Amino acid sequence: MKVLNASHEETQVTTTKSTTLGRCPDNPPTLVGPLHVEFESKRTLDQVREIISPRLQEGGRYKPPDCVSQQKVAIIIAFRNRHEHLIHWLYYLHPILIRQQLDYTVYIVNQDGEGVFNRAKLMNAGYVEAMKQYDHDCFVFSDIDLVPMDDRNLYRCFDNPRHLAVAMDKFNFHLPYSNFFGGVSALSKRQYLKINGFPNTFWGWGGEDDDIYNRIVYRGMSISRPNLVMGKYKMIKHKRDLHNEPNPKNAGKLSRTRQTMDKDGISSLKYTVKEIKKDILYTFITVDIEAPLR
Repeated sequence: MKVLNASHEETQVTTTKSTTLGRCPDNPPTLVGPLHVEFESKRTLDQVREIISPRLQEGGRYKPPDCVSQQKVAIIIAFRNRHEHLIHWLYYLHPILIRQQLDYTVYIVNQDGEGVFNRAKLMNAGYVEAMKQYDHDCFVFSDIDLVPMDDRNLYRCFDNPRHLAVAMDKFNFHLPYSNFFGGVSALSKRQYLKINGFPNTFWGWGGEDDDIYNRIVYRGMSISRPNLVMGKYKMIKHKRDLHNEPNPKNAGKLSRTRQTMDKDGISSLKYTVKEIKKDILYTFITVDIEAPLR
């Protein structure tokens, strides 16, 4: 499976500005493979900043110093009240992404208020806000509680939409079903727009990742995945948010994806930005997505 490369025109512009840098290789040379991941340590955000921040720019931005990255990647995380999880995610993911020689920025999209959670709509808002910040051409949409256990699982975009979290520990390191697209996924800007982004109407837990899978298939694309060794993930154990309970109405919407996808997505997205904070480790964007009360 081929990784999408930056356009020829973009490469020419970049190398004109920095003639001493070549393009980063397809296979980053400093990857270590399988990783030991644990969440027992009482890490603090300040400790993570001290370890990682010297290599980052404000807003959770990184560019490799010795080569031109093949893609400009936005890491987008739908978020609410998971600050302990965020610490673990930042501690593990920043070093992995740096070793992968990505030109990347981390965006934490925080849902304002106490209404029902909507992961997919937050991801849509994250896409729009990320594009305002930088000319990203690849988007990795990640849950905050999932950490990869192998840094060869590249957070890049490929010639088909990429499902990264294929072997979670909660599923005994196996894919739970063939069209599973949950947890962590990557789509190029072209792929994302081709499916009209994600659905805005899946409130509460469940269903939105299957809707996204349907959108991809209905637009004539297929899913690519790493193998079950490189695609291993460890999940931070937690109780589900009271405002993110399973919604029985979501399952019924999946049979109508073909009819609804053109009008339910990035083209119909409405939200309000309440605040943007740029930490050295991330860009934290709080949005009001007009959530119904529980």
